[in-house]
Amino acid sequence: MTDFQPLTSVEGLPLLGGSGRFRVLQNTERGLLLELEYPAGVASPEHFHDHDSFIYVLTGELTGSVDGREARLGAGDTLVHPRGVRHTVAAVTDSRWLEFKAPPPEVGRVLR
Repeated sequence: MTDFQPLTSVEGLPLLGGSGRFRVLQNTERGLLLELEYPAGVASPEHFHDHDSFIYVLTGELTGSVDGREARLGAGDTLVHPRGVRHTVAAVTDSRWLEFKAPPPEVGRVLR
């Protein structure tokens, strides 16, 4: 497990409303497990990627969209961002979640 690192962009696009942080929990040839945190008001811009992302909310409240459909998530909720589908994530309150990505992307390419 690595220490938390600052998060200022996703897929080369700057986060909106501030910055977050992330850490790598596990990384194998088949998948990447991250822990992410956004303070209230921070959001990812609409983006897509070439992997599937599975989100599990640990604390807080998130909103977002997947292919134009709105979603509201709290602790214990899950959501999938399928590869190639435009989506967003925004923290309504200080939020922390797990995100599993498969196949695993290069961390420095998708998160900075």
